[in-house]
Amino acid sequence: MKKQEYAIVDIETTGGNATYSRITEIAIIIHDGTNILDRWESLVNPEKDIPPAIFALTGIDNAMVRHAPTFDFISEKVLAMLTDRIFVAHNVNFDYSFVRHELEKSGFKWTARKLCTVRAARKIKPGLASYSLGKLCRSLDIPLENAHRAGGDATATALLFSKLNEWDEEGILSKMIKKTAQDQRLPPNLPPQDFEQLPEKPGVYYFHNQEKKVVYVGKAINLKKRVASHFSGHSITPQRQNFLKDIHGISFEICATEFMALLLECTEIQKLWPLYNRALKKLEPKFGLYQYEARNGYRYLAIGKLTKGQSSVETFHSLYDGISCLRNLSEQFAIDNRFCNYGQTTEGQLAPQTELTSLPEQSYHNQQIEAALSYLVNDRPTFAILDKGRNEDERSCVWVENGHFYGMGYISSDVGINTPSEIKDHITPYRSTAYIMQLITTYAEKFPGKVIKGNSTNFKIKN
Repeated sequence: MKKQEYAIVDIETTGGNATYSRITEIAIIIHDGTNILDRWESLVNPEKDIPPAIFALTGIDNAMVRHAPTFDFISEKVLAMLTDRIFVAHNVNFDYSFVRHELEKSGFKWTARKLCTVRAARKIKPGLASYSLGKLCRSLDIPLENAHRAGGDATATALLFSKLNEWDEEGILSKMIKKTAQDQRLPPNLPPQDFEQLPEKPGVYYFHNQEKKVVYVGKAINLKKRVASHFSGHSITPQRQNFLKDIHGISFEICATEFMALLLECTEIQKLWPLYNRALKKLEPKFGLYQYEARNGYRYLAIGKLTKGQSSVETFHSLYDGISCLRNLSEQFAIDNRFCNYGQTTEGQLAPQTELTSLPEQSYHNQQIEAALSYLVNDRPTFAILDKGRNEDERSCVWVENGHFYGMGYISSDVGINTPSEIKDHITPYRSTAYIMQLITTYAEKFPGKVIKGNSTNFKIKN
């Protein structure tokens, strides 16, 4: 049988992602695992300007590539050298995404098994200070000449690959290049054991960057399957490439149900504000209901934008939601509409057309305002949602107090609870938001059998 061959590749580009950037130089070295069999390299005309920062890094400028072939011209040569060979590179997904994208633009559908020398070095030579190509070569006494040029970096990667083959006494490389190897789909900076420890259970997972800071929080019905889905596919958007590059670790917390995982995800995003959680950030409330007393002694209710340092009675995602709430309150508690401000919160100001004549009796009016606020704060429903636990000896619980999310947690079967209000002593408090309450209300309406009212007298936690 023909011995397996490897195509060791390095490229220089105009930028960091294959969608908007182009290749300026490419080098391919054919290797049999022990020796170099062939090599080829070429400058490439990217058909766009090379940014000054890239020129400063690589030394490749517009003049150098002006008369170089375009990638379309060399695409058949590149494809021939890569076909039936394992694609090897330092941080392989970067080079692979560019080459695959350029070949596709030239009309060629190409895929290959990949081997990342960053990940291989982490496995075979663990514990080094850095695994960037330059620092890795210095640590392992591998010569690196003409760094940040395709030919120089490809040569150093080929020497590194040869050394890794010599040092690989446990057959790590052969395991990594299997078609089914999960390792090849993982981000280059992620320790495989972080992925391998993930259970196939509901829960919340956290992606950490190099400084151990949480950069993404997600929820899952199956933690391992959901995390793996982040690393599948060949998307080459800059957002995804930066996202994967930033993942240096994974932690997780098992939850009893998808619902508990969803609530925990929301509260953790709210607390940690991770860099890559953009979707739920958009759901943060933007408007609030405010109350104030003017110099004339009358109390007012107003809808306005949320601002730091200003306490609101209630929050809303949209101005429309806030106005609807205030209109309902004014009707329910017979509040004179002249004391309801639907868009500004400046003390004592009313709408321009308002006339201060025939005003209601002040003490009665202020009592109605107080009754409306009391309704919002105190008279909304209090209830618990009880469901299965993470094991047979506990139950999961969500507690809502006066229409606001109070907290959640797990109650062991050996804890004696006689009234619903005692649940509060056994759960973790969290800050309530309109979005979280929307999730809880929807779930309670869908599963009424899991809801225990706060004033229930016939109450018992069953396991």
